[in-house]
Amino acid sequence: MATNPVTAAADLISSFNQAGKKTSATEGLQDRFLKLLVTQMKNQDPLNPMDNAQVTSQLAQISTVSGIDKLNQTMNAMSSSFLASQSLQASGLIGHNVLAPGSDVLLQSGAGSAGVELPAAADQVSVTVRGAAGEIIKTINMGAQDAGIRTFRWDGSTDTGGRAKDGIYTFEVTATQAGKKVDAVKLGAGVVQSVSLGNGDLQLNTIGLGAVSIGQVKQIL
Repeated sequence: MATNPVTAAADLISSFNQAGKKTSATEGLQDRFLKLLVTQMKNQDPLNPMDNAQVTSQLAQISTVSGIDKLNQTMNAMSSSFLASQSLQASGLIGHNVLAPGSDVLLQSGAGSAGVELPAAADQVSVTVRGAAGEIIKTINMGAQDAGIRTFRWDGSTDTGGRAKDGIYTFEVTATQAGKKVDAVKLGAGVVQSVSLGNGDLQLNTIGLGAVSIGQVKQIL
């Protein structure tokens, strides 16, 4: 029994789309289809010729598959170029402090800073710095703050009048407006040490925050 080239080509296209193969598979698919089509045309029954409309439709589908594959190649190349450009620009952040979602504050040379993101204005914002065991080290009153990203600085002093050792501490934020809680987002601070590319994502390697995706950075200090 003769093979119907239209049906065979449709099966090849379907299998290729499901498998998600690469460029070499696309080229092989085109070759197989064309060879099958030419063979069938040479041996077709003159009294029952092939349906031109169906053949044209399958040829159009083959062209579409090829076009999508070339578009994917172009987009991948553009993505790689964009990441390389981002990496070069991000290298300028080395040595700078950045704010990103987190609850750590780095005390270095007796000074530290972090931030808070407020979705709405608050008439009272306070920060509680805690030690490794959860003990309260310092309470910082930021007073009234407008909506947006706000930073605070800690000079290393403690509530007991002493000085905290350099290191990484955690902090909590309490914000209220007319006695009602404002959901504040804590923004930890980290010093950028290096920049790396991993899994198609640009990461900043920091002291204080660890590895941070550049998309997570809220502010550069």
